Amino acid sequence: MRSLRYSINVTLDGCCDHRAIPADEDLHRHAVQNIAQADALLFGRITYEMMEVAWRPPAQTGTRPDWMEPWMEPFARTIDAAKKYVVSSSLERVDWNAELVRGNLKEAVQRLKREPGNGLFTGGVMLPMALAELGLIDEYEFVVQPRLAGHGPTLFAGLSKHVDLKLVGRLEFGSGAVALRYVPRA
Repeated sequence: MRSLRYSINVTLDGCCDHRAIPADEDLHRHAVQNIAQADALLFGRITYEMMEVAWRPPAQTGTRPDWMEPWMEPFARTIDAAKKYVVSSSLERVDWNAELVRGNLKEAVQRLKREPGNGLFTGGVMLPMALAELGLIDEYEFVVQPRLAGHGPTLFAGLSKHVDLKLVGRLEFGSGAVALRYVPRA
């Protein structure tokens, strides 16, 4: 059975708005390693569309945008190549190596987890909250940034019940960010 791992960047004051998190070579390298360990990505519509706009190579030129640093290339290639499952009731179709997930979320994700392989990887805010509510996330990783944003969305706002976690790993980055990995307590 494949595990479902969740990872997100968050500031010290709980903001998970990607625009409040500085781009960092070490963090991109870490994200590449995370994605490479999974068989597929599981995204909600918003995260899928945001990632597609930022990381899908332009069809016309195949060249990367001016804002992309050379050290971002491995992340761009890895996320571009990854199999993606997109949970959405509003999208009619997806491409970019993606497949729509419809119907009962719990049953659909359990079906994906039962497939053989190394695991699934998810990010974002809304879908992971639904997955946490259903007890479907096997590992949580919070990459805590040494920044106070003072605004923005926060994680798991409105969660209906506590999810108790056990720390299983910690990785410090040169920027002062710390990746904390947790598993749900039994």
